[in-house]
Amino acid sequence: MTPTPTATLVARDWAEIQERMLVPLYEAVYDRLEVGPGDRLLGLDCGAGLGLLLAAGRGARVTGVEGRPALRALAGERVLEVLAAPPAPAPDRRPYDLLTAVCPDPRELPGGLAVLRRGAAVVLADWGPPERCTVPSVLGGGPAPLDLDALVEAAGLRPDGSGRVFCPFGYADMESAARGLLSTGLYDGSDPVLAEKELTEALHPYERADGTVWLPNIFRYVVARTE
Repeated sequence: MTPTPTATLVARDWAEIQERMLVPLYEAVYDRLEVGPGDRLLGLDCGAGLGLLLAAGRGARVTGVEGRPALRALAGERVLEVLAAPPAPAPDRRPYDLLTAVCPDPRELPGGLAVLRRGAAVVLADWGPPERCTVPSVLGGGPAPLDLDALVEAAGLRPDGSGRVFCPFGYADMESAARGLLSTGLYDGSDPVLAEKELTEALHPYERADGTVWLPNIFRYVVARTE
């Protein structure tokens, strides 16, 4: 499927403006699990693949899964292997050692878990407590945080710890902030002009004297293991 021009523009806003906001989360997880050479990582809903690039920079072999064609195309430009769906288990393919998913879709987890080795790490992350996250309130409330512990239990995984990471969303100016937040898909962008106007109004309390926009957030992640 060829991405539409609008989808491509939104995907580029994600890759060029928004995606880097999650770097502290990726780095904290990779540090905790000591991701490095020899590890095979599968990233669900990996977007344009920045999280994969960070793991590859540590020596890991990475594969991503992303359902949106425009984001897959951008990941391809970064010379990353990103599939439209999790790979099928194969006897001649080494299982993965780590699966990551930010704001995971529970429907996609079984496919990813099926290609993990026994004892592999599974890391699921989502927004932290609402009172510690600015972005959901700016977006009109946004989705409620997922019960990550319940997802771990439902998937039959063994809990192995959790953590919280400060992930501020900082933008050079108001236009960048509105475009970046619209690229997340968490705000109704069916009318882009109206959406940008509404977001700009909601963001004014977070605009600094120098024109930058600063939105503090906490993300929570859980670590689990396959049995």
